[in-house]
Amino acid sequence: MGEPDQADLIADAVTAVPGVVGLHAGMFGEVATYLPGHRVAGIRTNPDGVTEVHVTLRYGTPVRDTAARVRDAAAAVVGGVVDVTVEDVVTETSAS
Repeated sequence: MGEPDQADLIADAVTAVPGVVGLHAGMFGEVATYLPGHRVAGIRTNPDGVTEVHVTLRYGTPVRDTAARVRDAAAAVVGGVVDVTVEDVVTETSAS
């Protein structure tokens, strides 16, 4: 496998944010970036320059603050506008 794609880099940055359990592909699995050999669920880049990031957070995590950190982490990789959607909140036991 060669260099990581921008979507992979965004995913790494976002999942490193405290309180983020993981990326979320949306209700029907429609939020993803398709790359040769794999797909990055929860990240979608659009032709208009807007990047969508959909996440699952750990229960008790401040939603607005964490969403802002996710936006900042993704924007540091991609630049431009980043829209963050919190798709789910899970407890410690359901996160594993």
